[in-house]
Amino acid sequence: MHEQTIIIADDHPLFRDALRQAVIGMEGRQSIIEAGDFAAARKAAGAHADADLMLLDLAMPGVSGFSGLMALRSEFASLPIVIVSATDDATTIRRALELGASGFISKSSGIDDIRRSIQTVLAGDIATPESYRDGQEQDPDVADLIRRLHTLTPQQSRVLTMLAEGLLNKQIAYELGVSEATIKAHVSAILLKLDVDSRTQAVIQLGKINMAMVA
Repeated sequence: MHEQTIIIADDHPLFRDALRQAVIGMEGRQSIIEAGDFAAARKAAGAHADADLMLLDLAMPGVSGFSGLMALRSEFASLPIVIVSATDDATTIRRALELGASGFISKSSGIDDIRRSIQTVLAGDIATPESYRDGQEQDPDVADLIRRLHTLTPQQSRVLTMLAEGLLNKQIAYELGVSEATIKAHVSAILLKLDVDSRTQAVIQLGKINMAMVA
C-alpha cells in the first residue's frame, strides 16, 4: 500500500501533536513531516514533491493570513492544502477555498472530525466544517479582488506575496533566481491585473482579504 506523506505546518506543538494523532489513527501507512513556521513548511513542500497533503495553520510565523496559502498554491500547484484555523467564520472558510485550499478544519474540531476531514481530502473531495454554509462573498470589492488574483500566473503570485513580506525587487530576484528586470516586469503585470498604481497599493489590496481574520 502507498505510504501517505502528510506535512503538518503549525507553530503550536500541542496542536501539531493533535493533528499527528488524527493522522496516525487512519488506515494505512503515513509519513509525517512537521513544520513550526512558514519557511519550514515551504522547505518541507519543496523537499517532498510527492507529498499527499499539507495541513496549514493560517496564523504562522513568517507569513500573514492567506498570503501563505497563495504562495504555496502558486509554488506547489499539485499539493492539496487544508487550512487549519481557530478563525472559522463562513467568510474565512469561503476565502480559503476560493484561494485554492482543498479543505478547512476548525481548531475547535475533535480528533475524529479532523481525521474525517483529512480522509475526505485524500479521497479527492473538499472538506469543510459541518456548520459551514456556502454563500456569496459579501464584500463586492473583495470578490473582485479574488477574481483578479486568479488571473495572476504562479510566478506573479509568488512575487506579490514576497512584496507583501516587504522584500525589494533585487531580494525577490535573488530568491527566485531571475534577473531584477524580470521582477520589474512581473510587478508591472501585477499592478495592471490588480488595477493599482503602486506596489504599496497592491500590498494593501492583498491585506483586504485578511481583514475578516483575527487569528
